[in-house]
Amino acid sequence: MARDKSQEGKPALERRVIFEKSKDIKILLLDVDGVLTDGTLLYSSTGEESKSFHTQDGFGLRLIQEAGIEVGLITARNSEVVARRSRELKMRYVHQGATNKLQAFQEIIKESGYLPFEIGYMGDDWLDLVLLSRVGLAFAPANAVKAVKEAAHYVTAQSGGQGAVREVCDLLLEGKGLLTTLLQKYTNK
Repeated sequence: MARDKSQEGKPALERRVIFEKSKDIKILLLDVDGVLTDGTLLYSSTGEESKSFHTQDGFGLRLIQEAGIEVGLITARNSEVVARRSRELKMRYVHQGATNKLQAFQEIIKESGYLPFEIGYMGDDWLDLVLLSRVGLAFAPANAVKAVKEAAHYVTAQSGGQGAVREVCDLLLEGKGLLTTLLQKYTNK
């Protein structure tokens, strides 16, 4: 359920409004660090980077792709680990090193042909604010900074890297009326 943000000065959108808006979503775009991961950066003694991704987030992304929602990343950092994960999840839109996230977003709009109200975005920090204010549905994980939580239509109960993306995927599927159908598909195998 959408968190009550009234204590932060802005009431959350009602669940029924989130479901209505989710019907229009054709692409879910995500930041990486703090959203798909817990935000921790790990470096080996040789300088190699590693990240931890939650399997439930990955499965949720596969489910929404199965339901016809495209998936992509817009992240300010460059990482081979992220490139690998995006290939595993068959993401169509991957923008790494996007110091100007708005420019990457505009490229995705041009390439996809979708309008901003048909795009969902999840971010956790100030670099994401420029997109959260432009999309049809703006999401923030529980660990997001205050300004991002205030800009989001929905704040997840879970933190980034801990199932927050899966929570958003389930919400989108439920809003499109597909959650039960997909669940039955997997329980009847």
